[in-house]
Parts: sequence; C-alpha cells; structure tokens
Amino acid sequence: MNTPLVQTVKQFTERYQLGSPFDLDNEKAYQAWRESKLENYPQKVEDLIVAIKNPASLSPSEFDSIQTLLVKTNMAVYAGETGNDADKELPAKLGKQFGLTELDDNLGADDGITSLQVVSGRWRGGYIPYTNKPIHWHTDGYYNATDHQIRALLLHCVAPAEKGGENALMDHEIAYIHLRDSSPDYIAALMADDVMSIPANIVDGKEIRPDRTGPVFSVMPDGNLHMRYTARTRSIIWQDDAVTQAAVKTLEAFLKSESSFIYRATLQPGQGLISNNVLHDRSGFEDGDDVKRLLYRLRYYQRIANT
Repeated sequence: MNTPLVQTVKQFTERYQLGSPFDLDNEKAYQAWRESKLENYPQKVEDLIVAIKNPASLSPSEFDSIQTLLVKTNMAVYAGETGNDADKELPAKLGKQFGLTELDDNLGADDGITSLQVVSGRWRGGYIPYTNKPIHWHTDGYYNATDHQIRALLLHCVAPAEKGGENALMDHEIAYIHLRDSSPDYIAALMADDVMSIPANIVDGKEIRPDRTGPVFSVMPDGNLHMRYTARTRSIIWQDDAVTQAAVKTLEAFLKSESSFIYRATLQPGQGLISNNVLHDRSGFEDGDDVKRLLYRLRYYQRIANT
C-alpha cells in the first residue's frame, strides 16, 4: 500500500476505511498504519528541531513545520530567539496556537504553569522534579484520575543547568509498535483497566491524592492512542500475572536500549518541547553558582489539535 508520509490516525482511518489500528483483532489496519508510521521516521533529534523567532507568534511556515512533526512523531522541539526571557506567556501562547488551553493546575503549578527548578527547605523539595536527581522514564500525570489524563505536554527552557539535565524522548506510538510486534498479548495486558496502580499520596497523615488505577495504553474517543506509564519501582503496583510482568520488562529493556527511536537533547534558552505527552526522562544535573536551571512545564487535558 502506498501511504502518505504524514497522516493522523483519523486521516488514516477515514482514507482506508480499515478501522482502528489499535484494535488487536484488526491486524490489517495495524499493519497498514505501522507501515505509514515508520516510513521515513526521523532518525536523529536534529530532525525534530524547528527554528522559530518568537514562540508567542509563529509564522505560518513555522507553525506548519512544527505541526508536520507533531503528526509524524507526536513531538517537536522549537528553537526560539527569546533566550533567557522568563515570561511565562511565551510557552502559554505557543500552546494556544495548537489548540491547547485546558491546563492542569497540578500541585506546585502557578496558574497551571510549573517552574521546574531546584527547591530546598519547602514542600516541593520532597518531589523529584524540584531536585537535581534523575527522573526515570514516564509520561506526565500517570497518577491523574482517568477523566483528567494529561494528553499534551509543553516544556520551555529559560536556563539550562551548568551540567546535565538531558532529556530522553520516545514517541509512545513507537513503544506500542515495539510491544505489539513482540507479542499482541502484551498490549492486551497493558490495556487492562487495573494493570497499573499508584498508591495514595499521603503527607503528614493527610491524603493529598487517592489511589489511582488504570491502563497503560488506551484509545481516546477521537481514535488516538494515549499512554500512562512510569518506570519507577517504588510506589507502583503492577498486576503480577506472567504476561503483564513480561510486557513491563520488555518495555523497560526497550527504553534502556540504544534504539534510534530514542532522542536525547538538552534544551537551551528559548528552546522548548511540544508533544502529545510522549515518553521522556531527565538525567541528573548540577547547577553552577550563577547558572540555575529553570524550565516551565505546561500540562494539558487536551491533545494537540489536528494530530
């Protein structure tokens, strides 16, 4: 089948009328979508970078370049010219251009925009994103309720660390392909509603967040694939059947591999990541006396429009 280089899942389904490629009983649709997905898939992080002037006001060509990457890989890195400008409206206005308006006003966020920086002596210091420690592979909001899942994620760099702070990135649809090709039973197990549980967050005897249980992979009402995952080994409960355990180990091994589908980048001032909440991690880092790492994080309940 000759398929176009870039097409959304919706476009694919409508064009070929094959049904959902994420239906385990629909191998024909899956194979056709897989072929289209992997055709000319970017092989290095440089292929994801789009040079722009101002993230708050993209030109039509800048917007189209970013959107094309988002459709293909669920992510793009923009390289703006705003440098160390700490205006939080820069990433917020970029997100709005892609239909992102419903921010997750999570614990630690300021009007839905979180300042990721080292914080000590306050409650934030007890959470890894506010330290300089490594963060394992995850999608954001894996502990959210099922009706408030994080569909899109935007990171904007104001200042990098003096050393370290690299992000690894992987399209969650690539993870799905790897697991389904390994064994469709893995996908079935990871789509179970009770496959992954996060125990309640209790601080000083007060429940900050209740237990959260749900699937790793799910199909959204618009037909797109959503992933909820963390590679953490503490405060997480997996179903203990053999298939689930094998699926988890297979995914862990893939994320630890040297696959060309894993991109690595350290965002620089004025650069940012816009994504449909792809898999990502962060290496540990060191701040200098005068250089303090600061990134803004924006989480959205919406998926990026037209992807």
